[in-house]
Amino acid sequence: MPTETVMTETFLTRAGYEKLRHDVEELKKRKVQLSHDIAEAREKGDLSENAEYHSAKDKLGEVMSRIDSLQDKLQGAKLIDEIKAPKDTVAIGRAVTIKDDEGDESTYTLVGTDESDPDAGRISVYSPLAQGLLHRKAGETVTVEMPSGARQFLILKVGSPS
Repeated sequence: MPTETVMTETFLTRAGYEKLRHDVEELKKRKVQLSHDIAEAREKGDLSENAEYHSAKDKLGEVMSRIDSLQDKLQGAKLIDEIKAPKDTVAIGRAVTIKDDEGDESTYTLVGTDESDPDAGRISVYSPLAQGLLHRKAGETVTVEMPSGARQFLILKVGSPS
Protein backbone atom coordinates (compact mmCIF):
# COMPACT_ATOMS: atom_id res chain seq x y z
CA MET A 1 0.00 0.00 0.00
CA PRO A 2 1.58 3.33 -1.04
CA THR A 3 2.21 5.88 1.65
CA GLU A 4 1.00 9.41 1.20
CA THR A 5 3.51 12.20 1.68
CA VAL A 6 2.08 15.25 3.40
CA MET A 7 3.89 18.47 2.59
CA THR A 8 3.51 21.43 4.85
CA GLU A 9 3.98 25.01 3.79
CA THR A 10 7.30 26.51 4.77
CA PHE A 11 7.54 30.28 4.63
CA LEU A 12 11.05 31.43 3.73
CA THR A 13 12.82 34.58 2.67
CA ARG A 14 14.80 34.26 -0.54
CA ALA A 15 18.00 34.15 1.56
CA GLY A 16 16.52 31.39 3.74
CA TYR A 17 15.52 29.42 0.66
CA GLU A 18 19.04 29.73 -0.81
CA LYS A 19 20.57 28.68 2.53
CA LEU A 20 18.44 25.51 2.60
CA ARG A 21 19.44 24.74 -1.00
CA HIS A 22 23.10 25.21 -0.08
CA ASP A 23 22.66 22.97 2.98
CA VAL A 24 21.18 20.21 0.80
CA GLU A 25 24.13 20.43 -1.61
CA GLU A 26 26.61 20.22 1.29
CA LEU A 27 24.74 17.23 2.75
CA LYS A 28 24.80 15.49 -0.63
CA LYS A 29 28.60 15.91 -0.70
CA ARG A 30 28.75 14.48 2.83
CA LYS A 31 26.58 11.55 1.70
CA VAL A 32 29.07 10.72 -1.08
CA GLN A 33 31.97 10.84 1.40
CA LEU A 34 30.13 8.61 3.89
CA SER A 35 29.29 6.13 1.13
CA HIS A 36 33.00 6.04 0.29
CA ASP A 37 33.86 5.51 3.99
CA ILE A 38 31.39 2.61 4.18
CA ALA A 39 32.93 0.98 1.10
CA GLU A 40 36.41 1.29 2.63
CA ALA A 41 35.22 -0.16 5.94
CA ARG A 42 33.65 -3.12 4.08
CA GLU A 43 36.98 -3.91 2.51
CA LYS A 44 38.48 -4.38 5.99
CA GLY A 45 36.57 -7.61 6.47
CA ASP A 46 34.43 -8.60 9.49
CA LEU A 47 31.70 -5.93 9.70
CA SER A 48 30.24 -7.18 12.97
CA GLU A 49 33.10 -5.65 14.96
CA ASN A 50 33.98 -2.80 12.63
CA ALA A 51 33.16 0.41 14.53
CA GLU A 52 34.09 2.64 11.57
CA TYR A 53 31.56 0.84 9.38
CA HIS A 54 28.71 1.10 11.91
CA SER A 55 29.49 4.74 12.67
CA ALA A 56 29.54 5.66 8.96
CA LYS A 57 26.26 3.76 8.37
CA ASP A 58 24.60 5.64 11.27
CA LYS A 59 25.87 9.00 10.01
CA LEU A 60 24.74 8.19 6.48
CA GLY A 61 21.22 7.47 7.75
CA GLU A 62 21.15 10.80 9.60
CA VAL A 63 22.42 12.69 6.54
CA MET A 64 19.88 11.05 4.24
CA SER A 65 17.07 11.83 6.68
CA ARG A 66 18.19 15.48 6.87
CA ILE A 67 18.39 15.72 3.06
CA ASP A 68 14.83 14.35 2.77
CA SER A 69 13.57 16.79 5.40
CA LEU A 70 15.19 19.82 3.75
CA GLN A 71 14.01 18.79 0.29
CA ASP A 72 10.44 18.50 1.62
CA LYS A 73 10.73 22.02 3.04
CA LEU A 74 12.08 23.35 -0.24
CA GLN A 75 9.30 21.66 -2.20
CA GLY A 76 6.62 23.21 -0.01
CA ALA A 77 8.36 26.57 0.35
CA LYS A 78 6.49 29.79 -0.18
CA LEU A 79 8.77 32.75 -0.64
CA ILE A 80 7.81 35.56 1.69
CA ASP A 81 8.64 38.28 -0.82
CA GLU A 82 6.11 36.75 -3.24
CA ILE A 83 3.21 36.89 -0.76
CA LYS A 84 0.81 39.67 -1.57
CA ALA A 85 -0.72 41.65 1.28
CA PRO A 86 -1.59 45.33 1.66
CA LYS A 87 1.56 47.32 2.54
CA ASP A 88 0.03 48.82 5.69
CA THR A 89 -1.06 45.46 7.13
CA VAL A 90 0.93 43.18 9.46
CA ALA A 91 1.89 40.12 7.41
CA ILE A 92 4.67 37.58 7.14
CA GLY A 93 7.85 39.24 5.91
CA ARG A 94 6.93 42.62 7.37
CA ALA A 95 8.47 44.47 10.28
CA VAL A 96 6.09 45.67 12.96
CA THR A 97 6.90 48.09 15.76
CA ILE A 98 4.72 47.68 18.85
CA LYS A 99 4.39 49.18 22.30
CA ASP A 100 3.37 46.80 25.06
CA ASP A 101 1.11 47.54 28.03
CA GLU A 102 4.19 48.46 30.09
CA GLY A 103 5.29 51.12 27.58
CA ASP A 104 8.19 49.15 26.09
CA GLU A 105 8.69 49.37 22.32
CA SER A 106 9.90 46.46 20.20
CA THR A 107 10.28 45.81 16.50
CA TYR A 108 9.84 42.32 15.07
CA THR A 109 9.91 40.89 11.59
CA LEU A 110 7.43 38.05 11.04
CA VAL A 111 9.14 35.07 9.41
CA GLY A 112 8.63 31.35 8.90
CA THR A 113 9.51 28.93 11.67
CA ASP A 114 12.84 27.95 10.10
CA GLU A 115 14.13 31.53 10.15
CA SER A 116 12.80 32.48 13.56
CA ASP A 117 15.37 34.14 15.85
CA PRO A 118 13.67 36.20 18.58
CA ASP A 119 17.00 37.59 19.83
CA ALA A 120 17.51 39.09 16.36
CA GLY A 121 13.93 40.42 16.22
CA ARG A 122 12.65 37.69 13.88
CA ILE A 123 9.60 35.87 15.26
CA SER A 124 7.70 32.94 13.83
CA VAL A 125 4.45 33.84 12.15
CA TYR A 126 2.98 30.98 14.21
CA SER A 127 3.98 32.48 17.58
CA PRO A 128 1.16 33.79 19.79
CA LEU A 129 2.34 37.39 19.39
CA ALA A 130 2.54 37.20 15.60
CA GLN A 131 -0.84 35.48 15.39
CA GLY A 132 -2.37 38.32 17.42
CA LEU A 133 -0.80 40.98 15.19
CA LEU A 134 -1.50 39.42 11.77
CA HIS A 135 -3.81 41.36 9.46
CA ARG A 136 -3.83 44.39 11.78
CA LYS A 137 -2.74 47.96 10.97
CA ALA A 138 -0.74 50.73 12.61
CA GLY A 139 -2.77 52.53 15.28
CA GLU A 140 -4.70 49.42 16.32
CA THR A 141 -4.52 48.06 19.85
CA VAL A 142 -4.70 44.29 20.10
CA THR A 143 -5.05 41.93 23.02
CA VAL A 144 -2.91 38.84 22.62
CA GLU A 145 -3.17 35.70 24.73
CA MET A 146 0.45 35.01 25.65
CA PRO A 147 1.74 32.05 27.70
CA SER A 148 2.02 34.46 30.65
CA GLY A 149 -1.55 35.74 30.18
CA ALA A 150 -3.36 38.35 28.09
CA ARG A 151 -1.28 41.38 27.04
CA GLN A 152 -2.16 44.51 25.09
CA PHE A 153 -0.05 45.89 22.29
CA LEU A 154 -0.36 49.11 20.29
CA ILE A 155 0.86 48.74 16.71
CA LEU A 156 3.00 51.80 16.04
CA LYS A 157 4.35 51.03 12.58
CA VAL A 158 4.18 48.40 9.85
CA GLY A 159 6.88 48.32 7.20
CA SER A 160 9.59 46.51 5.33
CA PRO A 161 11.96 44.26 7.29
CA SER A 162 14.91 46.06 8.80
